[in-house]
Amino acid sequence: MKGALSWPFMRLYILVFFYFSANAILNVIIPLQGKALGATNTTIGLIMGAYLFTTMFLRPWAGHLIARYGPIPILRTILVVNGIALVLYAVTGLGGYAFARILQGVCTAFFSMALQIGIMDALPEKDRSQGISLYSLFSYIPGIVGPLLALGIWQEGMGTFGMVMVTLAIVTGIIGFTAKVGEKQEVKGSAPTLGMGKAIRQLVDNSDLTRSCTLMLFGSIVFGATTIFIPLYALQVPSGNAGIFLMLMAATVVVSRFTLRKSIPSDGKWHSTFMIGTMLLLTIGTLSISYAVEGGAGFFYFGAIVVGVAQALLYPSLTTYLSLVLPKASRNVLLGLFIASADLGVSMGGAVMGPVADLTSYSTVYLVCSVLGGIMAVVAYRQG
Repeated sequence: MKGALSWPFMRLYILVFFYFSANAILNVIIPLQGKALGATNTTIGLIMGAYLFTTMFLRPWAGHLIARYGPIPILRTILVVNGIALVLYAVTGLGGYAFARILQGVCTAFFSMALQIGIMDALPEKDRSQGISLYSLFSYIPGIVGPLLALGIWQEGMGTFGMVMVTLAIVTGIIGFTAKVGEKQEVKGSAPTLGMGKAIRQLVDNSDLTRSCTLMLFGSIVFGATTIFIPLYALQVPSGNAGIFLMLMAATVVVSRFTLRKSIPSDGKWHSTFMIGTMLLLTIGTLSISYAVEGGAGFFYFGAIVVGVAQALLYPSLTTYLSLVLPKASRNVLLGLFIASADLGVSMGGAVMGPVADLTSYSTVYLVCSVLGGIMAVVAYRQG
């Protein structure tokens, strides 16, 4: 096999799989444990959102430091910190989870940037969209079995949960320390020439970056709300099961990203029809989830599949587009800002939608999400 499916890249994807396996379990355990301990939806949303809220701030700096020092030294350092965070889940309660989520946020900012920059630098432009799609695919594969595994762990008790977290910390560290990422790009002093202040101004001055960040931000709010509150909303849906929902959504993301990876535009042009269609899928999916409390499990699981397809397409298509149209000298930093918008969105999905859930209902949360998707379908349009 050559290109994005060659063995060196497959080894990176395996590392991604184990790294994100912890989150597939935590996304179910933390809301359930929080509710069992009497936490409000707002508190649960803030704890869950602390992860990517931290990541958001560090993404641009991660791109800067990775360009300066190379991906491998950065990767090995953050894998140690990630191991500490996972061990914290094993030995602390709900209060310690917030700190552990922050540590995980620090790690993910550098981990994902190191691997994605390494993949983009090592692959030719014609294979770049496939590489990014496969990276994203392997980050979602844990979500297929993770939710059901998490429910099983929840029934066994928190002692089992602690052992699983420690095991994942060890396995991820072993695999990560033998990985090699973009070695040919690893040159000290190769930091991008664009300063951080100027990079942030590009959010306004660069229309390609502005539109992409806006779509990613609001799309991620929907994805965040879907992940965080489904374990609790499922308890209100007739015959609803959070494990099956999250498994269906993750499986749809995985299958869609693999089967549709060659359909994702990789020509540096903005495809309005493609992007509008993606946002409309998000609208339809969340509307179906919202109605599930009345309509039943069929609407619930249909929404999981449709949202999964939208999630499979949105991130890799926008990442590939920006990797081709952004100035090469400042690409890493600007991509960091773009990915930060995704992090902020997921964090807001918990922090903002948590109070909405407390004041209204989970069904209303997903109705609001469907409205956001419809607005973003309009934003996605660009003439010419």
